[in-house]
Amino acid sequence: MTALTLSTSSAAALRADAVVVGVIKGPKGPRLAPGAEAVDSAFDGGLAATLETLGATGGEGEVTKLPAPAGVKAAVVVAVGLGETPEDGSGPDAEALRKAAGSAARALAGAKKAAFALPAAEAADVEAVGTGALLGAYAFTAYQADGGKAPLGEVAVVGAKPRDKAHKAAVERAAAVASEVNRARDLINTPPNDLTPKAFAAAVKDAAKEFGLKVEVLDEKALIKGGYGGIMGVGQGSATPPRLVRVAYTHADAERTLAFVGKGITYDSGGISLKPPGHNETMKCDMSGAAAVFAAVVATAKLGLRVNVTGWLALAENMPGGGAVRPGDVLRMYGGKTVEVLNTDAEGRLVLADALVRASEERPDAIVDVATLTGAMILALGDGRFGIMSNDDGFRTRVHTTALAEGEDSWPMPLPKQLRKTFDSPTADIANIGARQGGGLVAGLFLKEFVGEGITWAHLDIAGPAFHEGAPFGYTPKGGTGTAVRTLVALARQAADGAF
Repeated sequence: MTALTLSTSSAAALRADAVVVGVIKGPKGPRLAPGAEAVDSAFDGGLAATLETLGATGGEGEVTKLPAPAGVKAAVVVAVGLGETPEDGSGPDAEALRKAAGSAARALAGAKKAAFALPAAEAADVEAVGTGALLGAYAFTAYQADGGKAPLGEVAVVGAKPRDKAHKAAVERAAAVASEVNRARDLINTPPNDLTPKAFAAAVKDAAKEFGLKVEVLDEKALIKGGYGGIMGVGQGSATPPRLVRVAYTHADAERTLAFVGKGITYDSGGISLKPPGHNETMKCDMSGAAAVFAAVVATAKLGLRVNVTGWLALAENMPGGGAVRPGDVLRMYGGKTVEVLNTDAEGRLVLADALVRASEERPDAIVDVATLTGAMILALGDGRFGIMSNDDGFRTRVHTTALAEGEDSWPMPLPKQLRKTFDSPTADIANIGARQGGGLVAGLFLKEFVGEGITWAHLDIAGPAFHEGAPFGYTPKGGTGTAVRTLVALARQAADGAF
């Protein structure tokens, strides 16, 4: 992974392949952001004018490269757009810094070291620049014969204070969280023939040994014996059997416990209710929720947060084999509730239901589940944001504001009571699908049925932003994005601080 360091050197004096400066879009043309002063001096104060001549505007994500003049040790100056700043003159916000740093890091793939002279006077700015740069430098090349183009080797943040405790902590957080977002991305991008439920569980075991986590894996025999009808039902059509993984981080002084539950469908064909052509190609990403949960638990451990966090990964492959669950079958879920399966492609809620009941038995202070659950949520909110539902309005607001602060776009969604009756079943306790209109909300209502009485719960439907099929932008790569990891870790930090 790309290294992240702090440097006391001047941006012009630091030996590196490139130096990155920020450019703000203004009404009278581009202007330099704080941090670029030393580099601008080497241009005799004319860097902004030079950039404007080259067509730079300071627009968000815009990257302009030009040879460095005498007086700058780096060979290249990379000017990256920060967009327009707030009208109150407060300067670029954290997300603008993250996106700019990500764009610059991606543009510097193949370079060994770059000095990032973006605004970094405050610890929060240092963390934003570091996080964005490390996320932007990500590349998934495991299956490329030539190894692909190496990512930027080192990000040196200049203008920060290496001896300042707050700045050092900011770098540690950026490195820990970004590395785990990238772990989630790697898992999501791994082909499904290699990332089976068994292989995913093995990856969790390896990380548990490295970071001192407690892990328990229920294989198909244990799942059958334990009555996990949802997970077994979804997985019974595949040659690769399902798993339920519990991975836990504990702190001796913790006063709060959180449970994170992740949908881990390592490949989703739709089962007997087969997906049509054009909808199967990216279904390796249907385990993005489980990847986010796993990564968040590891990040919490790396940071040593004073909170207990347990991750539940409901892992299965949804295939239309001879033993597959059929539309019309009834499954007895963990805990005893029965579900009539009317659509085998509504499988995520079935595996999550088992995991939610099991997680509820431990009586955590809050449960957050994460899932690429419904196409309906994409229709409602688009590709770029996830929906949040909850049985507690205050907690839903907390999750929403936390996600926005971390740069993960989200939107609070309701759980309308009138939709509950639409998945009544004449045969079982409930059916796994209901009204087509508001399908994402129906899925949330279904999950609510399996949350323990009195436990605060939120559901994150990340179907839109979990996998990006377009061109990379900012710190967002093509492929798996690792969305929700930062939100989950931030919630763990808040719980550790006693905020809820």
